[in-house]
Amino acid sequence: MDTAKLQQILNEKISVRSIGGGSIAETKLIETVSGKKYLIKQYSGTESSIIGNEVNGLKELAKADVIRIPGIIYYDSEFLIIEYLTAAKQNPNFFEDFGAKFARLHKYRNDKFGFFENNFIGATPQKNLPPSDNWADFYYQNRLLYQFRLAEKNGYVDSKFSGLFDKLASKLDKILAIDDEEPSLLHGDLWSGNFIIDDLGEAALIDPAVYYGNREADLAMTKLFGGFPPAFYRAYDNEYPLQSGWEYRENIYKLYHVFNHLNLFGTGYLSQSLSLMKSYL
Repeated sequence: MDTAKLQQILNEKISVRSIGGGSIAETKLIETVSGKKYLIKQYSGTESSIIGNEVNGLKELAKADVIRIPGIIYYDSEFLIIEYLTAAKQNPNFFEDFGAKFARLHKYRNDKFGFFENNFIGATPQKNLPPSDNWADFYYQNRLLYQFRLAEKNGYVDSKFSGLFDKLASKLDKILAIDDEEPSLLHGDLWSGNFIIDDLGEAALIDPAVYYGNREADLAMTKLFGGFPPAFYRAYDNEYPLQSGWEYRENIYKLYHVFNHLNLFGTGYLSQSLSLMKSYL
């Protein structure tokens, strides 16, 4: 990382130290001599557009103006600099507040499913184009089928896997037969690692995989890795109740992310993929 370039961008002398990162990005803390702090993210081994996609996702979430999004300071093809949010003590009603705000985020709408560009879910390309008027068709073509074909390419699909997927595909219109809702703005990858606590003790969203879709997909993702406390979901439902039958549809939305984990991390996610498909057959 070019310290001289960073100092030129921020117009101050700086110090930089690593604070870890996820599976695809390294995150470092920048502190200037005047005491300002920023986070810098640098990706490796992924397509060059990933930083621009993340920036556009953060900007889209900020448009709803209902939940804290770190400010974007600078970005180019090499790295992204965002506002550093100093964590305060979590508010006593943290998850109630978070759930209600997340519901209000989902009230921010678009006229079509998808997004104006393709982006990423983790290190995997996420296809959002072309935009669609039909949620079941969009979800099949751009989410499940894309991941299934990637799993085939990666050598994870045998005749059992393929047979289950074909049967599931034939039922998808019935599984996703719900009353029409306008496409909601989705974070796309919300779990406990993709929100932080800000200086007010409230939730702020990071690392999005933004698109416009059915909001049940966002909520299903929150439950994949242990879920959030019940207060989060109660507050969400009080603010914006889900349509009946959401419990039945939850596994179909989890399946996309489990397929993605299979493609990213290997056969440890194979049995869960088969189990989720079987739940509808």
